[in-house]
Amino acid sequence: MLREPEARDRVAFIELLASPEVHTYLGGPRPAGELEREMPGVPERWPGSFVVDLDGAMIGQILLRRAPGHRHPIARGKVDLGYLFLPQAWGFGYATEACAAALDWFDGVFPDEPVVLTTQTANVGSMRLAAKLGFTEVERFHAWDAEQWLGLRSPITPSA
Repeated sequence: MLREPEARDRVAFIELLASPEVHTYLGGPRPAGELEREMPGVPERWPGSFVVDLDGAMIGQILLRRAPGHRHPIARGKVDLGYLFLPQAWGFGYATEACAAALDWFDGVFPDEPVVLTTQTANVGSMRLAAKLGFTEVERFHAWDAEQWLGLRSPITPSA
């Protein structure tokens, strides 16, 4: 289930952002103590920010946010899909299901808008997920000491 962040998610957000496994391809985790000091009582809410809830507990986060300052022209101004899942939720298809649901929501709110996704090519799971979600490669580039993959998901045009 996708829902807005709530106060009860604070501990899971800290675990997610401090996890070395989760941040293997994202530049490394943040220190838990720093997150404890900085994380508000209720994690930030905005349209396109979803908690992935399984049986009443947060297992991940999905973000759909506009990328106005993206370094690559093809992505500039488009909405970027991001996702993080706790390691214990990996391998069960939750990311595919949750990202597909978030993209369905997006298509209903913003029809005719493309979405971009960037991941390291070394992140095999994320590359597979991008393909399942309908993203196609636009370019590869080098950043953060690794090869990056930029994919584009064409807008879903409602049938007449």
